[in-house]
Amino acid sequence: MYRYDEIDQRVVDQRVEQFRDQTRRFLAGKLSEDEFRHLRLRNGLYIQRHAPMLRIAIPYGLLSSRQLRKLAGVARRYDRGYGHFSTRQNMQLNWPKLEEVPEILAELATVQMHSIQTSGNCVRNITTDHFAGIAPDEIVDSFVWCEIIRQWSTFHPEFNWLPRKFKIAVNGAANDRAATEVHDIGLHAVRAAGTEGEGVEKGEVGFRVVVGGGLGRTPMVGQVIREFLPWRHLLTYLESILRVYNRFGRRDNIHKARIKFVVKEFGVERFRSEVEAGWAQSKDGPNTLVKEEVARIEGRFSRPAYQALPREDARLARLLALDAGFRNWHRRNVHPHKVPGYAAVTLSLKRTGVPPGDATSEQMEAVAELAERFSFGELRVSHEQNLVLPDVPQARLHQVWLEARVLGMATPNIGLLTNIVCCPGGDFCGLANAKSIPVAQAIQERFDDLDYLHDIGEIDLNISGCMNACGHHHVGHIGILGVDKGGEEWYQIEIGGNQGAVRPGVRAALGKVIGHSFARSQVPAVIEQLVQCYLAERDSEHERFIDVVQRIGVEPFKDYVYGKADPQAPHRRRQLAAA
Repeated sequence: MYRYDEIDQRVVDQRVEQFRDQTRRFLAGKLSEDEFRHLRLRNGLYIQRHAPMLRIAIPYGLLSSRQLRKLAGVARRYDRGYGHFSTRQNMQLNWPKLEEVPEILAELATVQMHSIQTSGNCVRNITTDHFAGIAPDEIVDSFVWCEIIRQWSTFHPEFNWLPRKFKIAVNGAANDRAATEVHDIGLHAVRAAGTEGEGVEKGEVGFRVVVGGGLGRTPMVGQVIREFLPWRHLLTYLESILRVYNRFGRRDNIHKARIKFVVKEFGVERFRSEVEAGWAQSKDGPNTLVKEEVARIEGRFSRPAYQALPREDARLARLLALDAGFRNWHRRNVHPHKVPGYAAVTLSLKRTGVPPGDATSEQMEAVAELAERFSFGELRVSHEQNLVLPDVPQARLHQVWLEARVLGMATPNIGLLTNIVCCPGGDFCGLANAKSIPVAQAIQERFDDLDYLHDIGEIDLNISGCMNACGHHHVGHIGILGVDKGGEEWYQIEIGGNQGAVRPGVRAALGKVIGHSFARSQVPAVIEQLVQCYLAERDSEHERFIDVVQRIGVEPFKDYVYGKADPQAPHRRRQLAAA
């Protein structure tokens, strides 16, 4: 866990008092709606369809049990007893009262939390791999680099009024579990091959820099503008990118204001040249990182006191052999750890009948207790809207499973169809064209058979209620988008998206729309048809849905959905491939 120093705490406390005064003046009529709008957005406060919404920052998805307990108490006292964990690894309250928001922020400050820059045209919460610090394929601990960027970007005077919101993701491992290629800037840790030029030693840590990714109305996969950036130049290079964006980003059209449009208009070569030219003037400036500063930030993180445990646990092996339910959960929700004898556990927030990403105050308090008893008091929030216990001894996995089942958080569906990523949609958001939550629930009910889910295998299904794509539908293996047709809610289906997390060397991809949209009641049957096409076409149970889409294209799936499927087509394709 990152621990605040005196400066961190002072900044947060002063921000609380500043916003308290701003809110008081607004409620007294001394600030107009327009004047207050910019102030509240910088503190994560939106006005939604039915009530204000407060977005609370969880920097890079890292939480202590004390902080989660505070979130539970805030949700119970100031909201309706639950919170929503978002794809930005933050938590949202959907029903706070405007006049009570300063009190919420004051309570959060007592546990080193805030809502600073969770909205507005500034650098938002830095996101990363939810297995940072523990993943066996880790190159660097990305938490340290996220914190460096957080401290640099918070209240940065030059980048506090960008043309549009700005999102940065950092991935410190070989596999990209942070969807770096669909962010404004994606940073992927790499080690130098020794051919990068003078001053770069073989094996030195650096970053591949991707710019111009993003979803929303016009989705784009980012472009690599530097294959290797030495770690010491991280902040000066980010500064140069943001300066180019500040100069050339459009401020006259909100729909074309993101940095991806600058990259598209310029082309990657010109954009790179602009960044490199600016960087040449500042690369050795005051923001050049030194080992002492990186060590200072790293020293602010508390680290688990791992024990020397056997790599394999005999009792665990016996329990796995005897109990199919535990075995299924272990297979889907338990993940490798770089320290022998430990594992990471995903607590699923995707139980059928519950809005994806929601957790009650009671659940949050219980999870905080689990973290204290089994995981050194630390948790993670994944961008797939689940919670993670990162440091569980293997010998205690069975007990964690038993207690997670009681909480309704042991659904063994991580990576499967019902582990749906879903925005709040039209139930809450004033921007949404359609509701998302009822669609997610209907699909979960349709596929509420764990044996069938495991037979189907890995599928990412993402749902967004509008073109803003908060549910990341463009990079779901199956993506669902709510659209407005004549004042009615309809849903567009696309397939073939990929956030880039499959394996090293696999890039992100955007899904392709299969055809005309569907009424809400039709969507579960459409998903069933897509699954049936996949099962008929796959070469073996090991070939995943996304692999089949990439191999045969969209058309066979489209034929299944629209009733034009040829039963002999899979057989002919296999014969042709064999020939």
